[in-house]
Amino acid sequence: MSRGLGDVYKRQAYTYLLENTQSIQNELSTNFYDALIEQNAMYLEGKTDLGIVKNNSKKLKELGLSKEEWRRAYQFLFMKAAQTEPLQANHQFTPDAIGFIITFLIDQLAKSDQLDVLEVGSGTGNLAETIVNNSRLTIDYLGLEVDDLLIDLSASIADVMESSVVFAQGDAVRPQVLKESDLIVSDLPIGYYPDDAIAQRYQVASSEGHTYAHHLMMEQALKYLKPQGVAIFLAPNNLLTSPQSDLLKAWLTDKAQILAMLTLPETLFSNPAYAKTIFVLRKQEEESVQPFVYPFTDLQDQDQVVHFMESFQNWLKDSEI
Repeated sequence: MSRGLGDVYKRQAYTYLLENTQSIQNELSTNFYDALIEQNAMYLEGKTDLGIVKNNSKKLKELGLSKEEWRRAYQFLFMKAAQTEPLQANHQFTPDAIGFIITFLIDQLAKSDQLDVLEVGSGTGNLAETIVNNSRLTIDYLGLEVDDLLIDLSASIADVMESSVVFAQGDAVRPQVLKESDLIVSDLPIGYYPDDAIAQRYQVASSEGHTYAHHLMMEQALKYLKPQGVAIFLAPNNLLTSPQSDLLKAWLTDKAQILAMLTLPETLFSNPAYAKTIFVLRKQEEESVQPFVYPFTDLQDQDQVVHFMESFQNWLKDSEI
């Protein structure tokens, strides 16, 4: 399919999905996101008394969308919903520009063509689908998410687009029965973890007040990592300078090594205070590595992205990771 035709289909799909979701929202007097979950169920089951939904679902099936076209259509839907019913900052989807950089990192760092990936705090599922749709690798992908609404959204969207990604509900801070993964990825939620009794089991735990949830998730996530595995975290710019950073740095010294830090343009984020950096970690090893550091100023600048990719590949070759 040509890109132009794909864009037309994507816009048509977005229009049908929006009409369906708004019709269901009005019929059930509910919020947009619950209506979207209902839309997905009606599309899959083919059961509805709403004529417009039945008709649009038939048209959606006739479009024969690719998984990536489905993903983009849903992404436009979330952007539309954000105008009137914005999700809280921690629940918003990871922008494509970042998702594509993370996908590149995964493809470069992979030790084989098949990969077990665990995402902690998988949210709406957009990052998971971005990676699986655009990676050159065969990926067995599990997304772990604690929030009821987000897990229902991500799982129902995955069903509609016939994605291979599996989403499961669980608190990423609490220990889970999970197999070790080749790669961990997370767009970390920012804030404090409310259960101090659970937090105190961790090395990064604060002795005064609540502990940062993103610190706890980093420590727990590394426990699911295979030897030689890699973790890619999207974390606050001030991760290594925030009030509890000394606790995190002590844990890093004991248990992990920073392989790379990629600072991202503040314009990518709804508020500069929410700006993040990509941190690439591995479990602590005897050999030290000079971290790769890259300050992005504009991810829309193709020359800069190409320069980053070439620089990273050269660093990877020189570092022999």
